[in-house]
Amino acid sequence: MTNPKAIPSPQADNKAKLRLWLKLLKTTRSVEAELRERLRKEFQTTLPRFDVMAALSQRPEGLKMSEISDLLKVSNGNVTGIVDRLVDDGIALREPVPGDRRANKVRLTPKGLDEFDRQASEHEKWVNALLGELDATEATNITDKLDLLIRDRGK
Repeated sequence: MTNPKAIPSPQADNKAKLRLWLKLLKTTRSVEAELRERLRKEFQTTLPRFDVMAALSQRPEGLKMSEISDLLKVSNGNVTGIVDRLVDDGIALREPVPGDRRANKVRLTPKGLDEFDRQASEHEKWVNALLGELDATEATNITDKLDLLIRDRGK
């Protein structure tokens, strides 16, 4: 005798995927809200500011504003305001791009690198605590499955 649950119906498959999407969304929002609050309390900063610093920390030679926008999937206007404040605080600096009078590259200053290292260290601890129920194998398996979902979308 066959188990009726062994082969889910298309409707059950669709419902399961919808539940998964809602759970992913709820989990993401919950973790993000907690990280925003901790960044605000611990470092008097914002998650978007942290994200810009993280992008810049990966590219010591600097990034154009459009490259930051592309990496973070946000508008140039959003990035401009954040970069303006980072520059005002001595965390980042703008440098002209040779051969392109309209473009600037942004990079972290030594002060900015130090500050990002300090924040990133705590951020990593917070994420580890928030996802503490997962071990490395489980986290890797989930990441691999999510990679399959986005791989074909070119993102």
